[in-house]
Formats: sequence, structure tokens, C-alpha cells
Amino acid sequence: MPIPLVGAGHTRPAVSPGCGGVGPPPIAMPDTSRKTVAACESQPLTALGLRCLIDQDPGLEFLQAADSPGQVLPLARDHSLDVLILDKSFGTQAILKTLDALQTLHSATSVVVWGLSITGAEALRFLQAGARGVLLRSAVPETLLACLRAVAHGETWVEPKVTSDGVRLPRRGAPALTSRERQVLELVARGMKNREIGAELGIRPGTVKVHLKHIFEKTGTRGRYGLALSGLEPPLQR
Repeated sequence: MPIPLVGAGHTRPAVSPGCGGVGPPPIAMPDTSRKTVAACESQPLTALGLRCLIDQDPGLEFLQAADSPGQVLPLARDHSLDVLILDKSFGTQAILKTLDALQTLHSATSVVVWGLSITGAEALRFLQAGARGVLLRSAVPETLLACLRAVAHGETWVEPKVTSDGVRLPRRGAPALTSRERQVLELVARGMKNREIGAELGIRPGTVKVHLKHIFEKTGTRGRYGLALSGLEPPLQR
């Protein structure tokens, strides 16, 4: 049978975008009964694959894909976004800045950082900067979906392979550091003592001690040297 030509008097049949068609998928209208997910992903085909997989889950809905960290804040601000998948290949500093900006925005979006290779020390740094999940790109679909469901409901998820280098990560469900705790952590990393930290922040040394106690509990480390040995660093150098 001859193939019909597209020309005068002929029209090309419409192809719907998305998993079964060609072209960028439209922004989905969120179903309030499902948790919304977006991806900041460097590879367009991977973003499309994520959309296809996530939309098959009855409890999740893929909202939109972004191709740079700079698009994350408008996405989180303008949409009811429950979970963001953030590609580690954008670089550690870009991820930390994005996490810090989301916290400044007081966004309720839970971030999952995923990458080809993530060390325990890197995972700890991401979690204490505000991420709720850490996942390897080699994860099977069931693991990815389980991670997204968990963080969407406020849990912390870390793939077991990430902890194989011996770094002790926060317990599942542990809260992220507060803004003040991150300030204290940054000054600890500079080698300052409690009295010096108190003078810098305008608080009492006893209050600094309380903040440190909370940091130790959340990070699962013991003492200042434990923070250094675990590879934990301040989220951003200001």
C-alpha cells in the first residue's frame, strides 16, 4: 500500500505528546489525591522515562520536568509540588544552593538527589542541607517509586548502597537542620569554640551547646570531631 504524502490537501495526523508520542509533554493538571512529582534532569530522555514510570503509580503524578536548577524555584513557587528529583550531575554546589533556596522559600517540596555515584559523605551533606532522599540512578523502578512515596509522606530515604562506605547517616524520618543549626555548623567547621560562636551569632554559649546537641542527634555523629570525620560540611559557604 502506498504511503500517503503530506502536502496540498493532506494533513498530518496529530501525535499526542508524552510517553506515547513526540514532543515535550504538557504540564499536568495535578490530581489532589495523588502526590505531585517533578524532575530537574540533565537528560531529556531520562526525564521522559521518569514521567512514564511515575504516572503509572496510582499514588503519584508527574507534573513537569526542568532542565536546569534555575527553573526549580519558580516550579516550586507556582505549583503544589510534593517531590522534586534533582540530578546530581548538575554539580554539588548547584544542588546545595537549590536546597538552600527552597528552604529560604519555606517550600514544602521534598527533594530526592539521585546520581550515578554518591558517597556516604555526599549523601550526609545533601540530607543536612535539606534533601529528604538520596538514590542511585541504577535503582530499579520499584526502589525509585518506593523512595518517592516515602519522601512524599515526610520520611527520609537513603539507598543502602550509598552507606556502604561506613558513613553513619541520619535515621529515617530525621528532620533537616534548621537555619540556625546550619549557621552553628558552619562556624564549627571553621574551628570556632562555643563562646566564639555565641559571640558571632549573638547568642549564649549554652544555647550554642543546645544547637550542637540537636545537630549531633540529627546527623548521628558524636562530638565536633565526629562531624569532621563523617565528612559533613556546612551546606553553603557564605
